[in-house]
Amino acid sequence: MNCTGQVNKLKKESLIQAKNAYKIESECIENMLEYFDEGAFSKAVELLKNAGRIGASGSGHSGIMCRHFAHLMCCIERPARFISPAEAVHGATGFLQKGDVMLFASRGGMTKELMPILDICKSKGVYVITVTENTESLLAKGADVVLKQYVNRETDKYNSQGTTSSTALCVIFHALQTALIEETGYKNEQFAVIHPGGAVGERLNKK
Repeated sequence: MNCTGQVNKLKKESLIQAKNAYKIESECIENMLEYFDEGAFSKAVELLKNAGRIGASGSGHSGIMCRHFAHLMCCIERPARFISPAEAVHGATGFLQKGDVMLFASRGGMTKELMPILDICKSKGVYVITVTENTESLLAKGADVVLKQYVNRETDKYNSQGTTSSTALCVIFHALQTALIEETGYKNEQFAVIHPGGAVGERLNKK
């Protein structure tokens, strides 16, 4: 809006690109099931189900999505936290003990900030789940379970921003939580206890 109160019109190309973002991401989600490995997914869910604690780590957009994943786990009472790559090598991996799970998210599977964390996990007997597009990468080869990430392309015209890739990652995390709710028998009544706030809390705790 300009100083006269009038709404400035976007360039035609801007609107075309914006609307195209919806198409790109919806196509990605629609095609993701083709890359769904039931065996790997089942093993990942089983590891998460049996873990005393769950860590998640990634850089950039992947790291932001890992924060979301940790919150999703806490919402179904699976103790979890995001461990930043910087803090991980300065003591934060002490959160994880033998038999726990660390989830790495890296589209290329070669994020060098995550490599020292992988070594720490292996030395401590921590199970590793890697979500990546590159199943031949170092992070994939060092994992106990690999979940394939599919990305058709990013939404920007340069195909360089972490847009569609972060959406695809988010969908995988949602699928993991959805399956864990079933496998653990998690009840909405339990969620009501830990979520009394906001409109959701009001609905869950309505007498």
